[in-house]
Amino acid sequence: DLDWLDDVRPGDVVVLIEDIKKGIELLKKGLERMNIGIALPIAHSIINLIEDLPDTDGTIYAGSLRRMKETIGDIDILTISDNGKKVINEFVNFPFVKQTLAAGETKGSVIVENGLQVDLRVIGFESYGAALQYFTGSQAHNVKLRTIAVKKGLSVNEYGIYKGDKKLAGEREQDIYKVLGLPHFESELREDRGEFEAFSHGSLPDLINYNDIKGDIHTHSNWSDGKNSIEDMAIAARKMGYEYIAITDHSPASRIANGLNIDRVKQKKKEIEQVRKKISGIKILMGSEVDILSDGTLDYPDEILKGLDVVVASVHSGFKMDRDRMTNRITKALKNPYVHILGHPTGRLINTREPYNVDLDKVLTTAKKYGKAVEVNSSFMRLDLNDLNIRKAKDMGLKISINTDAHNTDQLHQIIYGIGTARRGWVEKQDVINNMSFKELQNWLKKVPNL
Repeated sequence: DLDWLDDVRPGDVVVLIEDIKKGIELLKKGLERMNIGIALPIAHSIINLIEDLPDTDGTIYAGSLRRMKETIGDIDILTISDNGKKVINEFVNFPFVKQTLAAGETKGSVIVENGLQVDLRVIGFESYGAALQYFTGSQAHNVKLRTIAVKKGLSVNEYGIYKGDKKLAGEREQDIYKVLGLPHFESELREDRGEFEAFSHGSLPDLINYNDIKGDIHTHSNWSDGKNSIEDMAIAARKMGYEYIAITDHSPASRIANGLNIDRVKQKKKEIEQVRKKISGIKILMGSEVDILSDGTLDYPDEILKGLDVVVASVHSGFKMDRDRMTNRITKALKNPYVHILGHPTGRLINTREPYNVDLDKVLTTAKKYGKAVEVNSSFMRLDLNDLNIRKAKDMGLKISINTDAHNTDQLHQIIYGIGTARRGWVEKQDVINNMSFKELQNWLKKVPNL
């Protein structure tokens, strides 16, 4: 049925064509680079198989995966062995291999089932650290490193660091940096985005660690579009060692997500109270991911928002608004005293949907003025904010909330991707609200409406 075409104006067709072109470009990007959430489990599976081989040690992934980039071109793996040819032969004959590209004495390259290229390099113990530094990259970081070495009369390659013919270090990665008078940079910092200069000025960040998060404050249960009950989600969070979890189901405007009307919000509160009494060792916060409507108002009245422990405000519709309207929409929502966190602030889906057109600087400035936190959404399809925008938010002094937006218990573990992305944005412990203890978080949440 193409009757709708009768109402299409020429300008509409242009927009449609441009949308198709953008979609094709995003698809091409997706085919060229794989999402980290797909690549990292593959890397772990391959490493487990290599570690099971006799006479291998220190097996680790390097490259952009170790730097926790959001998309991965290929997977680089290093292992130590004195029998490289045998290890490579085993590697290229692993059951997941679909095509062998190379199989030499110390390097093998294969294509696995999903089209991803995996390269394995077998390294001698004496050069392991140098190889790990070299193959972790980034290229820009390594160029800066080599430039510093040359100025000191030294040279660096994948085998070690040298003064003339004399090898000064190579076994340990940190020693490559130490010889040059540099710190052992965290892998997520190695992008030549000011890490060398920050060290020289004494301002290198002490990054948040992967075990520093004390709770997840953006998750969904089967009250809206999640698969698991509140109790299931709470127990799973407790198993992860969390102090708390917020169950932030959707508001009614998200009809496709079974958003809760006001009566269901009240019913959900009662269930949370029951679960709180039933299980111990985890605090459960009653929250909501509330839609920011097209005019910047929120999907619940203030009297409902006021009664929630945590409010995550997010855009879920109207992505094609012009820049001014979208910016005004979000900044108006941030001025609401009962909003705590701006959820997935740019709306992008990696390799699938571009960010909406918004003046992010103005949004971040407004969030800072009104004491709101901005989210790093750890869903590997989002990672929103991205690393560059996280760095901008941090430099502006905003609080960060690293959450998973989990819709089932398994997705709680995607927190690793959000932490990695936050680390790429130079985020430290004190920047993150869910690095706070439960009591500290409660105090912060209560303070926001009074700012």
